[in-house]
Amino acid sequence: MSILSIVLTTVVALEFFYIFYIQTLTTTSSTTSRIFNIDHSELKQKSMNTLLKNQGVYNGLIGLGLLYSIFFATASLEMTRFILIYIILVALYGSITSSKKIILTQGGPAIIALITTLF
Repeated sequence: MSILSIVLTTVVALEFFYIFYIQTLTTTSSTTSRIFNIDHSELKQKSMNTLLKNQGVYNGLIGLGLLYSIFFATASLEMTRFILIYIILVALYGSITSSKKIILTQGGPAIIALITTLF
């Protein structure tokens, strides 16, 4: 994998660690409320809080998987591409079901990183 692909994929991993942070560690913050367009009072509800924290763990593990694929996996390129494609598909689904901007904010960096792995 090229240095550019490694750097961009690391940026995608960092984005997912940030999502983990806001969903899991600062669940009821005004930043979380603004980013996910969820009323602050809703974030304090136990069910919503639990759902976001569970999502956050998944997002953190995606970030961890990307770093593993870059630095430790035997089939580094294939594993990295697989996770990036997964991210793009989830972002596409999110843009259809939730907010159109997800394909750009979450999927955009993954699309760019994936393209760099093809050259």
